[in-house]
Amino acid sequence: MRPLDLQPIGNELAVKWDDGTEDFITLEKLRRACPCAGCKGEMDILGNLYKNPEKPYAASAFTLVKIARVGGYAIQPSWADGHDTGIFAFDYLRRLAATK
Repeated sequence: MRPLDLQPIGNELAVKWDDGTEDFITLEKLRRACPCAGCKGEMDILGNLYKNPEKPYAASAFTLVKIARVGGYAIQPSWADGHDTGIFAFDYLRRLAATK
C-alpha cells in the first residue's frame, strides 16, 4: 500500500492511498506517534529500552513544515520546532490512521 498523494489540510494530513481510500490523520497525532529513537526510545541487544524523558510539546511541534518521501516505503515529516528524524513507513502510517 502506497500513498498517491499527501496534503496537509488545516490541522490534518490527508492521505490518498493507491487502493482508492483516503485517511485523515491529525498533525498532533502524527507528531505524538513519531517512531524515531529520540521519541519512542531504542532497545539494546538485551531488550532494554532506553528512552528520553517525557517533555511537553510546544505549539510549533504540531506545525508541519514539509514532508519528504524516503525511498519507496516511507515519509519523513519536518516540524516547525526543528524535529525531523521520524521516518513513517507506509504500513505504520496506515495503521496510525486506523487507530482512533
